[in-house]
Amino acid sequence: MNAYTPDHHTLLGAIGLANRAPSVHNTQPWRWLLGDASIHLMADQTRRLSVADPDGRDLLLSCGAALHHLRIALAALGWRAIVHHIPNPSDPTHLAAVETAQRVPSEEDITLAGAISRRRTDRRRFSSWPVPDGHLDQMVRRCGEAGALLVPVDDATTRRQLTRAIDRAAHLQQDDPTYIQELAAWSGRSKVAEDGVLSGSAPSARRIHGDTTMRTFPGGTLADAHTGRGEPDGGELLVLATLTDDPVSVLRAGEAASAALLTATDLGLASCPLSQPLEIADTRALIRDQVLDSAAYPHLILRTGWLPTAAPLPPQSPRRPTDRTIDYLPGTRRPTHSER
Repeated sequence: MNAYTPDHHTLLGAIGLANRAPSVHNTQPWRWLLGDASIHLMADQTRRLSVADPDGRDLLLSCGAALHHLRIALAALGWRAIVHHIPNPSDPTHLAAVETAQRVPSEEDITLAGAISRRRTDRRRFSSWPVPDGHLDQMVRRCGEAGALLVPVDDATTRRQLTRAIDRAAHLQQDDPTYIQELAAWSGRSKVAEDGVLSGSAPSARRIHGDTTMRTFPGGTLADAHTGRGEPDGGELLVLATLTDDPVSVLRAGEAASAALLTATDLGLASCPLSQPLEIADTRALIRDQVLDSAAYPHLILRTGWLPTAAPLPPQSPRRPTDRTIDYLPGTRRPTHSER
């Protein structure tokens, strides 16, 4: 790196924050290649879910979230990220090339960067407190700035259609022994794990919060948040979508998911991405037709709401050490020991 690009310490700090991005089953299916004046996001196909994600859509969404986390981290550190999506069509694993230019961080940059370490995927029940429209509007706006649509599902009939698709997907996958085997391989992890879903991050049994069936992870030990007797779950459901369904659009949807989740965290909301009904072609088609009127392609559902006041945060998901997620382009000057 030189005077016009971040130094090595700054880069490692930004990548460390980028690695905090949410990913399906916390697979973290990415790696970073560093050049003298560029950062490259690469898909790690060895971490793709072959059963739940045969087409690599969840992988692209996860990598898009990491890319947005990197952009936010660099911005807060005084660097604008200039992103080239899928710069090498002959190499589908090369998802983005990032160049940098100096800039003054905005208040929004610093706010969203501060939310990275506080964000959790929360699979518990929410309280009945309604989410203000202004909060949802802010999430929708930031998704739009990232290149995707975020559609709140507030019509009762449309919501029933969406939750039926969620429930159907859960039943279909639970009847697939290869899915169960794959899910078990990434679930029930201990606190010393570097990836996967911690046992303390998933409920101990099947949960239906209000009208929404949650994915069941084996080995879970997370207790539900205590709400009032008979108190309904006030979780909002929002569908993340794009107008086209090509890899760049899916990558941008992942960036938008990151923007929405960090915004929710900054606003004090709990959140949980729901990918299960988008992993099955039939239920994905139902959501596209019945929820989005065939006008856009759905990629993810976001569930958000308020935790009860006394509820503790769930544990922070583990991550691989930063130095194990990076490598260097051929010919790149590697940092000396004193520069690391």
